[in-house]
Amino acid sequence: MAELTSGLGERVKDLPWIHLPDPDSPQLDELARQENFHELDVEDCRHHRQIAKVAEQPGYIFVVAKTLHFRPERLQLHFEDFNIFIKPDHIVTVPEGPTDAVEKAAARLASARRPAPVNTLVHALLDVIVDEYLPVLYRLGDEIDRIEKSVLREPTPHSLQRIFHLKRILIEFRRNAIMMRELLSYFLRNHQDQPDPLRLYYRDVYEHVVRTIDLTETYRDLLTGALDVYLSAVANRTNEVMKVLTVYGTIALPLVVLTGFYGMNVKLPWQQSPHAVWYVAGLMAAFTAGVLWYFRRKGWF
Repeated sequence: MAELTSGLGERVKDLPWIHLPDPDSPQLDELARQENFHELDVEDCRHHRQIAKVAEQPGYIFVVAKTLHFRPERLQLHFEDFNIFIKPDHIVTVPEGPTDAVEKAAARLASARRPAPVNTLVHALLDVIVDEYLPVLYRLGDEIDRIEKSVLREPTPHSLQRIFHLKRILIEFRRNAIMMRELLSYFLRNHQDQPDPLRLYYRDVYEHVVRTIDLTETYRDLLTGALDVYLSAVANRTNEVMKVLTVYGTIALPLVVLTGFYGMNVKLPWQQSPHAVWYVAGLMAAFTAGVLWYFRRKGWF
């Protein structure tokens, strides 16, 4: 360990933990050479947007976890890689970008005031990473509630845009959560047959991921329901508009026929009467009242 900490990465407090914050740093190449890390694993550290996975290599285990970054003011989130090289006596972490997972995990281990073996370090990191999932999902759930209320009150194209935006977010969330579930199941299986209390803690993290997946599916169903409500509301509003226009057109039809009839240059009833205009107006009013009475009787408006 003394050789590893000599200018290669940052030693995290007094823990058996080397942290390299920049995956593009040449220190990673030197560290990989000293630790015999496979070149494909080093390449995965530098080629971002990997899937969450566990790869067993001679002498170490390579893990790619997914950290969540959320911007609530713009309702944007994305996942970044958090690479972990697990050796028998220490770990090496190489995140894709800035993250507070290292500080949170180190603070949690420091508060425990007990020796931190490698397995405990890995569990603390994975627990801190997964703990960020549910609070963000709850924020998304609050936003879905607001969308449902706005769709019921006044459906607008902005509401439709928010629905599709959240559906894309949930699809991305669920995809990464499923891969994290597979990653955690690996550690859970490795501790299942051992008299190690750590398996209970891994089970707890695993259950958090399962709950995350269930919530993403639930929220996606809620958004689908909100989309159906939006489409139904828009269709109902269109039907209401068409109904009003149809009523207006039906009322105007006999009036147009009557005025067109009296616009002909031929002999017509009441043509010579000084009150002809009042007769025609009364006839038009009678037609209008009759049409409205018929529609009212049928319950069409």
